[in-house]
Amino acid sequence: MNQDQTSYSIAELSSEFSVTARAIRFYEDQDLLHPGRQGQTRIYSPADRARLAWILRGKRVGFSLANIAEMLDLYNRGDGRQLQKQVTLKKCRERLEMLTRQRADIDETISELSEFCQKVEELLATK
Repeated sequence: MNQDQTSYSIAELSSEFSVTARAIRFYEDQDLLHPGRQGQTRIYSPADRARLAWILRGKRVGFSLANIAEMLDLYNRGDGRQLQKQVTLKKCRERLEMLTRQRADIDETISELSEFCQKVEELLATK
């Protein structure tokens, strides 16, 4: 796929990003993508392609669609995307903190479960 294209079909974007056309239409229904139309055919711009990449990356790292929409809406504020970058960085740091806490909780649970397994194994060995 040529990234210098002036438009993309839903099939091209689906293939490039390994998502279904249904998923892309869902993001459109959520007002995250705004393709043009030629009759019944959706025509996606390079900006739509970039937004889709942003949406999918945001989903991969665990952002909600509401968070993604908020960050995307800050794109065209005329400030050189400074506010978008600041908000995105803040949300990324918050997500990292939450994941770090979750990892600590998971590590603690694994440790407790390992100790419990060891105790049960010791009980089984004494019979």
